[in-house]
Amino acid sequence: MDKKYMRSRNRADINRVSARCLRVVVYFLLLFYAYLLILNDYDIPIISVSFGACVILALIPGMMVSLFKQEGKRYMQHVILWCTVLISTILITQLNQIAYPFILFPLLLASLYYNRTFVLYTSLLMSAGILGSAIFQIYFPALTLKPLFRAFDGNFAEIIIPMIMIEVVMSFVAYYIVGRNSLMIDKYIDTAVTMQENENYLIYAFSEISENKSKETGEHIRRVAEYMKVLGHASGFDPEYCDKLAAGAMMHDIGKLMIPEEILDKPSKLTEEEYQIMKSHVLYGEALLKDCPGEIMQIASILAKEHHERWDGKGYLGMKGKEIAYIARMISVCDVFDALTTARSYKKGWTVEDAYEEIVKNSGTQFDPAVVRLFISNFDSFKEIHKRIPDKKIY
Repeated sequence: MDKKYMRSRNRADINRVSARCLRVVVYFLLLFYAYLLILNDYDIPIISVSFGACVILALIPGMMVSLFKQEGKRYMQHVILWCTVLISTILITQLNQIAYPFILFPLLLASLYYNRTFVLYTSLLMSAGILGSAIFQIYFPALTLKPLFRAFDGNFAEIIIPMIMIEVVMSFVAYYIVGRNSLMIDKYIDTAVTMQENENYLIYAFSEISENKSKETGEHIRRVAEYMKVLGHASGFDPEYCDKLAAGAMMHDIGKLMIPEEILDKPSKLTEEEYQIMKSHVLYGEALLKDCPGEIMQIASILAKEHHERWDGKGYLGMKGKEIAYIARMISVCDVFDALTTARSYKKGWTVEDAYEEIVKNSGTQFDPAVVRLFISNFDSFKEIHKRIPDKKIY
């Protein structure tokens, strides 16, 4: 997680809120349209076309967010702004004084984005909309329900100039408020990022304690964390959750803290009794983490417990197929790949190509075939991580 990502996520959240606000506007427009029809005091075709255009404009942002998942795009705030300004302009053109409060609606939405420049930009657009509305009434009176302006006379100046002044004054008020709120948001983001970095550092330090017991595992936890991040992105998880997966993955072997060193470092094959003790590290890991608060710790608890499970049910705890959490099926591939390519006290490390063949060969037995397919399509990233984070001998 970094500041750029958090600001992007904040913008996406605001885009969703703004799109929902415009959906509420749709209901208001439909109710008001029905009210005008009941009055039967207006030209029905002009009302229908004007309100129909407003409804379409109000639905565009919602469709882009809900159907096309564009809420994270920077241009979405401009789409929302233009739709809102156009709706307000159409309403004040056709309804005049009745709709004048709507001139502040675009400014309210712009204030959500904690961007002072965006507020001034909105004010400029809405002022242009107010002026354009009056000019439209003068030149196209037949397309206007009840034109308020017939010429560029005193009436024009007496109404339009105060409206634009109200818009400008309110934009400076919003400018000041947004400036203050923007500083608060930046402080919050800085604090959140710092806390996340500190948490990740503590998680790594804590995890390294368990790894240091075996003397030779070195950068195993870093690599497995990076492999998990690759598979997380390939699985379609958002960047924040991928970071949490990586942090949780670093603690998958935390249960080894409870295993005697003579078993962890034994150069020869373990006896059956020793093997049963070694297997218990998954339950120790779960016990250490399951009651810890926070999503990362809950992820870590699942990975600690299930990272030695097999797709065919022949793992440590006998879980099989989709009984095993998807993230545990992911770390199974990552952990085995790293174990194969890393030298241990009892074996030499395999080449990445040989490890690749072993993972593929065991698809459908040891590993989830869907995860193996992701591994295959992202193998170049695995090789890059293996090369970038070489093992270090721990003495």
